[in-house]
Amino acid sequence: MKILVIQQKMIGDVLTSTIICEALRKEYPDASIDYLINSNTRPVVAENKFFDTIIEFKNNYRDNKIDFCSFLLKIKKTRYDLVIDAYGKLESNLITLFSGATEKVSFYKWYTQFFYTKTVRRIPEPITNASTAIENRLRLVFPENRITSEIIRPKIFLTREEKERAKEFLESNEVNLKKPLVMISVLGSEMRKTLPLKYMAKVIDEIVSSTGANVLFNYIPNQEKDARTVYNLTNYKTQQHIYFDVFAKSLRGFIAILSYCDALVGNEGGAINIAKALEVPTFTIFSPWIIKKDWNMFEDDEKHMSVHLVDFIPSLFMNKTTKELKKASLELYSNFKPELFTNQLREFLYKNFE
Repeated sequence: MKILVIQQKMIGDVLTSTIICEALRKEYPDASIDYLINSNTRPVVAENKFFDTIIEFKNNYRDNKIDFCSFLLKIKKTRYDLVIDAYGKLESNLITLFSGATEKVSFYKWYTQFFYTKTVRRIPEPITNASTAIENRLRLVFPENRITSEIIRPKIFLTREEKERAKEFLESNEVNLKKPLVMISVLGSEMRKTLPLKYMAKVIDEIVSSTGANVLFNYIPNQEKDARTVYNLTNYKTQQHIYFDVFAKSLRGFIAILSYCDALVGNEGGAINIAKALEVPTFTIFSPWIIKKDWNMFEDDEKHMSVHLVDFIPSLFMNKTTKELKKASLELYSNFKPELFTNQLREFLYKNFE
């Protein structure tokens, strides 16, 4: 049996959707499972044992119709028996159609009946602490009566060599691994998903003053200016604990470095999902326009905690749609002062840095 799983979104979605592959491996242990993802997300699923092959959807497939058609013909030749499309947009609709699979499963949309043999409606409220992001993906494989009892957590697999290289890198930069080490997700993927920089600086000040931990920053090269601004906004004592220039040159390198951290604190996004998959404790700060229950995976108020502005000032969210909240996110963020959640942050640090 040949199975294709499709997820062409960002890193967090691609990592989370690996649970579909794991569920399928449980259901069809002898099947050949392919995972179709965007090329840039490959590092987060490398070494994963729950699928056989990664199929990369390259940028030129979007930019060049001839290349895309060639790709579709390759899919057609593979002759899949089952396709699970967790992406559900035009590209994946066409891929599913060309797969020739007799079983085609995706989430319900008004038009999906034309492409799929089975559609699954997303349930808006979680029934476990796994979040709707986990539960709804499992519904693509399991019947409803198995969701609660067969929750699966996303996992990341590192090789021994990757772990050793990360340790050598940290030690060569004089990072003392005997002291607590905290990774800061200092910036979101966009400013509408980024706690104001002056507020993030206060969060880092609190972490260092409460724990004496050393601190690493997670940022990509085009975010260096904003990351440097956060560093400059922290107080002098905090800056003595920040290793600003110690960062990985690749996503895979970042994952290996993160595996040595005692916690990750910061903006909700791919780094938070990676930390959870590595079983690193997380304290997540949600953007005002992101629905917390959709992505607060496996929170237990101990190892994994999160805060959202709606938890503190619910009146700001009354009668507003997600679209309206997204448009007003920067204005809403101005109300999300660290003083609101300092107690929660201290509780998290106390529970994980005893």
